[in-house]
Amino acid sequence: MKRRNIAIIAHVDHGKTTLVDKLLQSSGTFRDNEAIQERALDSNDIERERGITILAKTTAINYKDTHINILDTPGHADFGGEVERIMNMVDGVLLVVDAYEGTMPQTRFVLKKAMEAKVKPIVIVNKIDKPAARPKEVIDEVMDLFIELGADIDDLDFPVAYCSAINGTSSYEPEVETQEPGMEKILDMIIKYIPEPKVELDAPLQFQPALLDYNDFVGRIGIGLVKRGTIKLNSMVSCVRIDGSIKQFRVAKIYGYLGLKRIEIDHAEAGDIVAIAGLPDISVGETVCDINHPEALPLLRIDEPTLQMTFGVNTSPFCGREGKIVTARKIEERLIKETERDVSLKITPNDSESFIVSGRGELHLSILIENMRREGFELQVSKPKIIEKEIDGVICEPYEEVQIDVPEEYVGNVIEALGNREGTMQNMTSLENQVKLQYLIPTRGLIGFMTEFMTMTKGYGILNHTFSDYRPKASNMIGTRKNGVLVSMENGSATAYALGGLEDRGVMFIEPGVEVYEGMIVGENNHENDLAVNVVRGKNLTNTRSAGKDHTVVLKRPKQMSLEVCLDYINDDELVEVTPLNYRMRKAILNTSERKKQDSRK
Repeated sequence: MKRRNIAIIAHVDHGKTTLVDKLLQSSGTFRDNEAIQERALDSNDIERERGITILAKTTAINYKDTHINILDTPGHADFGGEVERIMNMVDGVLLVVDAYEGTMPQTRFVLKKAMEAKVKPIVIVNKIDKPAARPKEVIDEVMDLFIELGADIDDLDFPVAYCSAINGTSSYEPEVETQEPGMEKILDMIIKYIPEPKVELDAPLQFQPALLDYNDFVGRIGIGLVKRGTIKLNSMVSCVRIDGSIKQFRVAKIYGYLGLKRIEIDHAEAGDIVAIAGLPDISVGETVCDINHPEALPLLRIDEPTLQMTFGVNTSPFCGREGKIVTARKIEERLIKETERDVSLKITPNDSESFIVSGRGELHLSILIENMRREGFELQVSKPKIIEKEIDGVICEPYEEVQIDVPEEYVGNVIEALGNREGTMQNMTSLENQVKLQYLIPTRGLIGFMTEFMTMTKGYGILNHTFSDYRPKASNMIGTRKNGVLVSMENGSATAYALGGLEDRGVMFIEPGVEVYEGMIVGENNHENDLAVNVVRGKNLTNTRSAGKDHTVVLKRPKQMSLEVCLDYINDDELVEVTPLNYRMRKAILNTSERKKQDSRK
């Protein structure tokens, strides 16, 4: 059987995973009566809720005597390292572009990675059925992007297909009337334009894991391309480690892919994308070789973390009420288990009760926290901090390329806000009262900006960003909150009477009946300083005032705070308490008088 290895790359939410669904259905890989859920590859609950792909997924289909391995890649900048490594496993990519939005920051990022790896691109213009679709202009944008990234003349002659993945239709023409049911046109293009893997079947074995998986039965699993030779079940092989040392092990399992299933196989040949188990600490970039020919492949680059947070044991008065897993040992075990499959994550002990966790961005770390919360963990986490580097004696920090699409009336506010955060405008273009802004901004400047941005643009703005490089550090004032907070000075249940009396002081985060403790953040102050407040005070009852009057207090709705908003919101002297049922913001020092002493020392 012939082989094709392809990756599907795109900006977030341009329809990669939906397209994979329809390719699987059109290929006849599933039985007619087999039930397939939408976005079948997004298997994790959070992926399904948010409609994003977090980890790269491998699937495969058989179509017209060809076995096509398909890798669905993440679209978010935080998971960009996976896209880069996947390019070493494939010979071609489907670059999916939204027929209205056109090329976006991540489109540029993923295409750049594909061109560096010299793989063959096919451009798929998706969502062609949108009323505002502009496929011809989008193809021009893609062409400009190729030229900008230094494409060869041959690359500019890229094949194009148009489709509506959600409706399962495709065609070779940009007109929506030409769409036909099924994805056979795209599958035919893959067979026609994507080259077969360039591999040596008769040479000694070389296999390099580019992705990791883990399960409790076989331990760590390395997923990658067999570059040459054949790998057999139960055979002894050598692994050339990252440090150059060699370790021999027995191949315990080999898994191939078909449809949504991972199937056990007894051997794999050069050109196959497979997963192998047997070495408990196999790592990305190492080379599994023939025992007599230990030749290493070039190491794969793994993106360095750019943000870090402290994960610690929950020390609030409510510790152990809502979660089952609260000890430092259990938290450490869970974090180490996460590093088994996520190579971009680094864990270092901070003290006996906490750990410094470094990752690729806020989304990367908040998804880990959300997964732990759902598993029954209680923990407290600090504000995300950027990781600085010293380059040629200069302290440098990470910078991001930002693209913003916003209605004209909000442009002034956005430009002013980004200016205050040390952003530098690179470009500004207008298209029918929508303005596209391109900025370069320190990563610190984006921490906490998303909530402000959505408020400022009434929810109409779209912001996308991707890591650019390290540059000399900007001023120290970026990314700090302007307003102080209202902090509870008592333990107990919040009352409507007390909250009603505090409404003119700021915005509340809690409602009556919520249990609070001393040091818990209950609202945002209108001024820059923090204010200790009593939210549990009840109305004094006398014989002249009846208790029933309390029901007449009408309160404004409290501000809803999601996990990401809480992480963005807190300052360096504050923490987020995360439990299976709640997120609570709190001061690191809970005692009011101790905190005042600490503040006066500053």
